[in-house]
Amino acid sequence: MKIYTKTGDKGQTSLIGGTRVPKYHLRIEAYGTVDELNSYIGLIASEQINEEDAKVLKEIQDRLFTIGSSLASDPERSRKKIPDLLSSDISFLEERIDKMNENLPALKHFILPGGTTVSSFAHLARCVCRRTERLVVELSENSYVDQNVTIYLNRLSDFLFVLARKLSYDTGAKENIWEPRM
Repeated sequence: MKIYTKTGDKGQTSLIGGTRVPKYHLRIEAYGTVDELNSYIGLIASEQINEEDAKVLKEIQDRLFTIGSSLASDPERSRKKIPDLLSSDISFLEERIDKMNENLPALKHFILPGGTTVSSFAHLARCVCRRTERLVVELSENSYVDQNVTIYLNRLSDFLFVLARKLSYDTGAKENIWEPRM
């Protein structure tokens, strides 16, 4: 399989189903941002984190590929079978959030991003996840998007926030609490 096809040299690309769209199309922007998010998740997983967290991140990366496939499909024309995103995938994130929160101090303040390099990567991933969610919500205003995609992305940003806290906690780093000037 060749990496380059030359079919996008004039600023067009194909969705699954064959529809040609400009590379700036909102659907392309949405799944491209999912890819960016997936890269940040890979960056976190490549750091010195515990094996269980790395395994969860691999699962999330797999689900992000599922989401990317869904967003890359033309809902009007594609007949190709793509993987499903299930409500159990959302439950998985919720269970992981609850488990991580069991050992963390109660959240009583806003937390500024930072702490450690790896927790900062998690905060960056959270921001990209929020952007992805905004793009997907906008896309869903005019085109079909599986509602589980939006819910999953919303829950994933929560997961990434809690993961950032956990990663700081695991290393003994103090959380950077926002203290607003009054």
